[in-house]
Amino acid sequence: MSAPRIRGWAARLAAPALCLAVGACATAPEAPLPPAPLPAAYPDSRADGGADAPALPAWRDFFLDAELRRILAVALDNSRDLRAAELRVREAAAAYDVQRSGRYPFVAASLAGTRAQVAPAQSPTGRSMLGNQFQAGIGFADWELDLWGRLRSLNRAALDGWLAADAARRFAGTSLVAQVADAYLGLRELDERLALARRTLASRDESLRIFRRRHALGAASRLNLTQVELLRQQALAQVAQLEQARAQQAALLDLLAGTPVTLAPAAGPLGDLRLARELAPGLPSALLQERADVVAAEHALRAARANVQAARAAFFPRIALTASAGAASTALDSLFERDSRAWTVAPALALPVFNGGRLAGQLGVSEARREQALVQYERAIQGAFRDVADALAARRWLSGQAQALQATVLLQGERARVAKLRYDSGAAAYLEVLDAERERFGAEQQLVQLQRQQLSAQVALYRALGGGARRLPELAPAHDE
Repeated sequence: MSAPRIRGWAARLAAPALCLAVGACATAPEAPLPPAPLPAAYPDSRADGGADAPALPAWRDFFLDAELRRILAVALDNSRDLRAAELRVREAAAAYDVQRSGRYPFVAASLAGTRAQVAPAQSPTGRSMLGNQFQAGIGFADWELDLWGRLRSLNRAALDGWLAADAARRFAGTSLVAQVADAYLGLRELDERLALARRTLASRDESLRIFRRRHALGAASRLNLTQVELLRQQALAQVAQLEQARAQQAALLDLLAGTPVTLAPAAGPLGDLRLARELAPGLPSALLQERADVVAAEHALRAARANVQAARAAFFPRIALTASAGAASTALDSLFERDSRAWTVAPALALPVFNGGRLAGQLGVSEARREQALVQYERAIQGAFRDVADALAARRWLSGQAQALQATVLLQGERARVAKLRYDSGAAAYLEVLDAERERFGAEQQLVQLQRQQLSAQVALYRALGGGARRLPELAPAHDE
């Protein structure tokens, strides 16, 4: 068949083939996500409004304590965990670019020269001959025509993997903010408890000095002196224990911040600290948009579904195309003349016939991973709901506990004062004073711990609702699938 007739047939077949390729590339529409396993409202929703709340503020607008904002800024700039999450996003972005490039032919230019000797038995003249062959061209090899959507599905899976990594990065930022804020509150709590313990120790040092003087004058028994010494030793042990706890808490804050941080002196007691703004929880459905970990689980599920589609498409025939255009000549000086032009087009079709069950196994693996991703998606939603419910319960019930404990501290102080008066008047043994002092000190320590828990509940609710993660910059730009 002559070259003009071949080109004519190629022209007739090009349009139908192109239409077939474009029509077959359209993959099935993506199935909707399963219904979220969420109740209609949070527990005690009537106490918190129950209406859909506005978007959460960014951490700079949520936290009101200037010292905490300073430490958070340092942590977000220096955290190794956050840096690792950002690098994972870069890795996923690069993997997406690699996968996306498979939809296009790899075009390369080539220039080659060959000099060969022809044996006498192969030579038309019966004598040994030397021959040259020079080629120059541009083309591509083994370009898969994505008729069944296999490459498109893999591309979509890689894109969702990228978006999942970016959502995980934003959740890591939210978690870091919450962890740093909680560590900061823990350090403030220990500072205040340590100050209470030191004041108590100073008071008991003074009491010990007085009782030693009384014992020397015969006005106090050895038993009373021993009881005062015991009370002082207990305060000394408490100071040492709190010093250790503070050193460990400071090391934790340094680790989270990524660099050593120094706290400015507290402006007042922990109970007077205005840490953050009040939040309304809104409806549970808002968690699906605000919680970055739920968004990450959603993209992971979409990626797993796309991988199943790609595994199914692998059962269909694979059509690949190799083509090149250029010039060929036996002489280098005539390589680019008109008569040296050459081109090749080589389509190839491969139909799976027998592969030992490998394709079926790959499909089974993809389907199992899809089911795992579905379970993890539902688990992420349920975990987010529980986080909010726990934070709401803490915010509601800790307030009542704090009020009761504040009244207890006042009553314990009054009891200690009356017990001291009774002992001075000889109406009671010193053991009564000892018990009153010990219980007052314990109540004061518990009150500081409870006040810290109240502040931590604000941080926990902020994190549970999403922590303003959507306000953090998204690294993944929009790309075509």
